[in-house]
Amino acid sequence: MSTSFRPSRSTLRAAALAAVAGVAVIATADAAPDATAASPTRIHYGASLPLGRGKVRPYVVVDAQRADVPLEIGVALDEAVMEGLPTTGMGHAVGHKGPDHELALVFPTANNPTPFKWASLNWNVGGHEPPGVYDTPHFDFHFYTIDKAERDRRIVLANPQFAAEADRLPADELRPAHNLVLGPPGAAPSAIAVPLMGVHWVDRRSPELQGMLGNPQGVRPFTATFIYGSWDGQFIFAEPMVTRAYLMAKRTATDPAVRDEVRPVGTAARHAVPGWYPGAYRIAYDAAAKEYRVALVQLAKRD
Repeated sequence: MSTSFRPSRSTLRAAALAAVAGVAVIATADAAPDATAASPTRIHYGASLPLGRGKVRPYVVVDAQRADVPLEIGVALDEAVMEGLPTTGMGHAVGHKGPDHELALVFPTANNPTPFKWASLNWNVGGHEPPGVYDTPHFDFHFYTIDKAERDRRIVLANPQFAAEADRLPADELRPAHNLVLGPPGAAPSAIAVPLMGVHWVDRRSPELQGMLGNPQGVRPFTATFIYGSWDGQFIFAEPMVTRAYLMAKRTATDPAVRDEVRPVGTAARHAVPGWYPGAYRIAYDAAAKEYRVALVQLAKRD
């Protein structure tokens, strides 16, 4: 399914935010065109799945004149999703079999120039570890560059190579700026790897983590954050995490910059698989479509 689509002015705001944060914004011949430009764009939806009293669906936005140039890849949740969500079950935990509430959303293959093949949407009823940080009801949006079948086969405790593959971290040049493995000092990655996900990497600048990093005055409650995931020497997912409350507040926000928010992310010097990768992520509410959207944006072609 596809339709004409004109994203908001999020790209310009993201560029300004990125400049303040010291994150490079690539603006070369291989960068995606400005999503605020006059040229039309097109949105392609994948198959929808039920959640709560509504549905969620994956989508890809491309330039209408250059279908091989992606502008945005994300997940749309209609308003009714926020009501009737599961109230029992757990999110993810080290040693657990995996998340209890997961939806596998497949991006439309014919219209997706990015390396991201599918998205795992996880609803975490009571959040997850670390306690006091992410133990708030929230959604995880894992954008995977590996097939679901490969993830389900390799990133499980039954895999005899689970520990070895978890401990094999990506080379320095593949690591996004400001990111480090989320875990206690000195812990082996295999000891904190999450089945059906992998090894989680966090941005050391994230305000919700400052207490753990020795900067208590910089702590702010978790509302939204961005995580990368690795396995067997490669980064395999990019993950916005957003609380239910923060996402729902977008609907009633009167400030356009709050209703459609873009946050910069750390980027790597090189990627194991060249392709279009994000420089930011977007959290927005579309009043016309009556949808919440969480997406990877500022896509640029990177080696």
